[in-house]
Amino acid sequence: MAPPRWVPAQELRTALAAVQDWLDGGAEPPRTDLALAVRLSVRTLGQVAPGGSVEVRVPPFAATQCVEGPRHTRGTPPNVVETDPRTWLELATGRTGWADALADGRINASGTRADIAAHLPILRD
Repeated sequence: MAPPRWVPAQELRTALAAVQDWLDGGAEPPRTDLALAVRLSVRTLGQVAPGGSVEVRVPPFAATQCVEGPRHTRGTPPNVVETDPRTWLELATGRTGWADALADGRINASGTRADIAAHLPILRD
């Protein structure tokens, strides 16, 4: 399997700009725009925090393994972060903080390495 393509910052900014109105409380963007913003931002997390000890999932659009440490290869990963697309994009852009989203139950995080707060936001809008 080929390594994922590096995401240029401008490409990520453009994808995030397409969903900004929605994040501000506007109408939901087209599914293709939402999917692209989530996929590129999750891929960027994998680039800024390379590794394989934490699996970050944003269903139904993306998942990546990231953060240095023991690599997971089979079965259910011991360190998992899962959230919805809106919460993920709010975290990725700094609109919401890790602790607040975790306290509100918008993030499911399990495992001793699942706190990825140090890697967020990945890009401020």
